[in-house]
Amino acid sequence: MLGDMLTATTATHCPYCALQCGMNLRPAGDGVEVVERTDFPVNRGALCGKGRTAPAVLSSRVRLEGPLVRRPATGRLEPATWEEALRAVADGLRGTRERHGADAVGVFGGGGLTNEKAYTLGKFARLVLGTSQIDYNGRFCMSSAAAAHQRAFGLDRGLPFPLEDIPRTGCVILVGSNLAETMPPALRYLTELKENGGKLIVVDPRRTRTAEQADLHLAPRPGTDLALALGLLHLVVAEGRTDEEFVERRTTGWAGARAAAMSHWPAQVERITGVPVPQLREAVAMFCDAPESMVLTARGPEQQSKGTDTVGAWINLCLATGRAGRPLSGYGCLTGQGNGQGGREHGQKADQLPGYRKLDDPAARAHVAGVWGVDPDTLPGPGRSAYELLDALGTDVRALLLMGSNPVVSAPRAAHVQERIESLDFLAVADVVLSETAALADVVLPVTQWAEETGTLTNLEGRVLLRRRAVDPPEGVRTDLEVMHALAGLLGWEKGFPSDPEEVFEELRRASAGGPADYAGISYRRIAEEDGVFWPCPEPDHPGTPRLFLERFATPDGRARFVPVTHRAAGEETDDAYPVVLTTGRVVSQYQSGAQTRRVDELNAAAPGPFVELHPRLAGRLGVAEGEPVAVVSRRGRAVAPARITTGIRPDTVFMPFHWAGEGRANTLTNPALDPTSRMPEFKVCAVRLEAVRPAGGEDAADG
Repeated sequence: MLGDMLTATTATHCPYCALQCGMNLRPAGDGVEVVERTDFPVNRGALCGKGRTAPAVLSSRVRLEGPLVRRPATGRLEPATWEEALRAVADGLRGTRERHGADAVGVFGGGGLTNEKAYTLGKFARLVLGTSQIDYNGRFCMSSAAAAHQRAFGLDRGLPFPLEDIPRTGCVILVGSNLAETMPPALRYLTELKENGGKLIVVDPRRTRTAEQADLHLAPRPGTDLALALGLLHLVVAEGRTDEEFVERRTTGWAGARAAAMSHWPAQVERITGVPVPQLREAVAMFCDAPESMVLTARGPEQQSKGTDTVGAWINLCLATGRAGRPLSGYGCLTGQGNGQGGREHGQKADQLPGYRKLDDPAARAHVAGVWGVDPDTLPGPGRSAYELLDALGTDVRALLLMGSNPVVSAPRAAHVQERIESLDFLAVADVVLSETAALADVVLPVTQWAEETGTLTNLEGRVLLRRRAVDPPEGVRTDLEVMHALAGLLGWEKGFPSDPEEVFEELRRASAGGPADYAGISYRRIAEEDGVFWPCPEPDHPGTPRLFLERFATPDGRARFVPVTHRAAGEETDDAYPVVLTTGRVVSQYQSGAQTRRVDELNAAAPGPFVELHPRLAGRLGVAEGEPVAVVSRRGRAVAPARITTGIRPDTVFMPFHWAGEGRANTLTNPALDPTSRMPEFKVCAVRLEAVRPAGGEDAADG
């Protein structure tokens, strides 16, 4: 049973993507149902199937309702009391630290955790455990865009303008995003753009549902987005379309970036990307002829071993044409996870402290240590990035506390990551469901989810929102804040880890004050009254900042910085043994690792399992028909899924969604080659071969 219902209709937000669509929850039978919340400006009542069916995950049929401890006698996870489970976690973490040192204990968080939970998790790792080894799955989301934002503008916020500005601009270049499936309610902004006479250019190797809406679809070979952006900038310069006045007045570094772009001739870019030169010229004309323009990127160009430079090249295009720091123009990133923005701002990332402060900045350390009441010298330094932390499990890192993530499915080179997790001395997982990762744990702690707790999240616009509790959790379930409060007490910290989310938020406000992501002027009351507040908001009477950079950029001199970048190969290129490129992504009815959505009947009916999308020419060479099994093999492993044959993908490319475990796990194949700046793995590009899966006794497999 769900527990006692709260009686009033509750205004809240969807538990899934970074749109954080507004919705109302009202009692219905023994649960709650979703009804429209038309007054919330982001989605104006619209919801996708995931949002509509979100209450299904609250069901006792789906979720965990009591702690589990692995019994030595049976080797199985079995029910336990909270007292026993918490003590087992405290003993496991303490014992590892005593035997191997503080950095032998790791912490892995999630981009779906509320700001309060992300903040407390970072504080817990650095104070209670004393470890530097903390990162989170948001490293896999938009860390390359964040790094490029910081380099160019001095500040990272996914969108420096609200979504409402998109339909009012003249042209949008959408790079590596399939909004129609990843954020369906946001597609209306592109539809309204076109209705208003604006142009849409979509860059994607697949002709997706979003690309079908485009005035111009550019289909580059995966891993060549950097060359594409440089080719467009080359044409901007060659055709005299640069905004010299803007470049002179508001930027630095143009000479180096221009020289780098001019070495990428259009014909050369066509050979690299497969995009014809006439299409390159058409894209430049659409972008520059409009009085205002925007570039929006997503995981396609970002999840590459050169993702930071790739995003930097698109930013350079905006700067060179004066499409930044002006109304209705600029570069923005479409954040993926529900709190992908806020989750990295407040301390669960390896190199950051609350308020988006740098962990190796003495002034930042002093400020946060003052709020926490500790000596700055006691705070550990930066630790490993997400994949590097997972790769170190079982060797340097011997115990792991994991909250809100499922890396057995979501991490690159997933079979290896699973082996590393299985080699740990101790693993504790706090989650809503028994995910594939939780099933490997020594202790599983069942925690509340979106409708059972109150907390703030920050959506892709930088709008801080309040998700409200609408229903009581089951008796055997606790909040993550209650879990960390109890563990801190068992590990010797009786104070400093409150379980009340508003109390945590008040401390977060103080910790973030004066930092790049300044929440000091934001309160629960303001959020409720104003449909969210945009950071930075340094004072209670500050209006918030929906639009950044209109007067100056967040650099010391107020100018945006061009960064010279040049095209380079992917971490793994095709060859005779692995002649096809694999790229991965999402489908509309599943979300991330699928740990929750795969437990919803309606969503599974729409998207029941993995598939391999391939071109008819490639399918013909393999001799496979629609729906027949295909093996995709990389240097890291083998995955098998039914063929989905379409002319909407390049003949040299295959696509797999990454939501499933088992033999169809796409991330068995993906390459953990890391961007040198962001440490983002190269999910979007790896070399594979295809094999037709014949019945037993049939013909031998054939290479694709």
